[in-house]
Amino acid sequence: MFKALLGHPGRKNSRPYGLFRPGAFALLASVLAAATMQPKPANGEPSMTLKISSSDFSAGGAIPRVYTCDGQGISPALSWSGVPAGTKSLALIVDDPDAPDPDAPKMTWIHWVLYDIPPTANGLAEAVTPQQLPAGTRDGLNSWNRPGYGGPCPPIGRHRYFFKLYALDKVLPDLHDPSKAELLKAMDGHIVEQTHMIGTYQH
Repeated sequence: MFKALLGHPGRKNSRPYGLFRPGAFALLASVLAAATMQPKPANGEPSMTLKISSSDFSAGGAIPRVYTCDGQGISPALSWSGVPAGTKSLALIVDDPDAPDPDAPKMTWIHWVLYDIPPTANGLAEAVTPQQLPAGTRDGLNSWNRPGYGGPCPPIGRHRYFFKLYALDKVLPDLHDPSKAELLKAMDGHIVEQTHMIGTYQH
């Protein structure tokens, strides 16, 4: 298409680059504008980037012993930002895809499941108890078949722990202590944006 606009410089009696053809400037400008135009969000608002972090360990870094089964087993502090406009609730899943052995993983071990976290919340305090969770937050079940946070306790090797945050376009109904799989099924089609950070731990 650009050749058609620019003409053929090597052809005899050809006007230089064809730029003097009627309407060539307008057509070329429209093509360049279309090529560089950035898509806009459907709602017309600029998109936001959902981020999650912890003041207790860096992304990709080692999770301190106090937050594991070798320590007090309390939950680390978490904070997030960039919750998209229109978010009705948030969900958090913490899991380990390296169980039981990072060199031969066979399952994903679930450490924490929370949902219906209000979008106005911007994080969770260290060692948060069920009573201290943001109002309306509901618990799911971890792989120990109990609600709440279960600290890393890898049997062998250094494992990765994914702290996954989801922004949803609805408040979920009471799922009655759902597993991770049940929560993901309920969230299907309602995830506006998601993010994660990784921490690692080895005995």
